[in-house]
Amino acid sequence: MSRPAETGSTPSPVTADDVALAVRLAVSTLRDAPPKGWDAKAGSLEWDCWETVEHLANDLFYYAVQLGPQSPPLDTHVPFALTRKRPEAPVVFAHAERDAGPAGLMQVLEACGALLVAMVRTTPPHVRAHHAAGVSDPAGFAALGVQETLVHLHDVAEGFGLPWTPPSDLCSRVLTRLFPETPRDTAPWPTLLWATGRAELPGRPRLTTWRSDSTPRP
Repeated sequence: MSRPAETGSTPSPVTADDVALAVRLAVSTLRDAPPKGWDAKAGSLEWDCWETVEHLANDLFYYAVQLGPQSPPLDTHVPFALTRKRPEAPVVFAHAERDAGPAGLMQVLEACGALLVAMVRTTPPHVRAHHAAGVSDPAGFAALGVQETLVHLHDVAEGFGLPWTPPSDLCSRVLTRLFPETPRDTAPWPTLLWATGRAELPGRPRLTTWRSDSTPRP
C-alpha cells in the first residue's frame, strides 16, 4: 500500500482542523481505557500512561504558547517553569489533578488541544517561533501537535491494549511536513511509526534515534 498522492502542485499543509480531529480521535479512544491501567507503562516508553497523556497535553500547550507573544522567541521556549514528578517522568509545564481521574485528564488534553487549534487558526502564516526541531510557522506547530497526538496515542493504546489507527491522509500530511525524507512507497501510519522510532518497515530496521524537521517548506 503506497502513500496517497497529494492533489495539486504542492502538498496540503497540516491545519488547525487536523489538530482538532487528532485530539478528538485521541480522546474518543482514551475514553474506552479501563480506569485501573493508568499506572502501566505506555508502550516502549519509560513513562506510564497517565504521564504520557499529561506530556501530550503539555506539548499541545507548549506549541500554542510559543505562537502567543507579540514577538515570539526564536531561540528558546516561552519561560514557563518546568517540573517533573519523578526522575524518569517527563518534564511538564502543568500537571493534571490526579483526583479528577481520567475524565479530568481528558479535559486537560482537550483544553490544551483547543488552545493550539485557536492559535494556529488566528496566527498569521508569516509568524515564526522557536522549536527544537527548527524555528517554525503555525502550520509547522500544527504538524508537531498532530504528530505528538498520533504517536503518543499509539504508546498509550499499546499500554492499554486498545486499537489505534489514525487516518492515513492525516499521517501523510505530517510525514510530508516533518519527515520529508521518509519512504514514499509505504503506508503512512506504519511509516510515521517507523520515522518516530516505534516500528520497523520492510527492509528498514527500527530507528534508535530520530528527529523531525519543523522548519517551513518553500
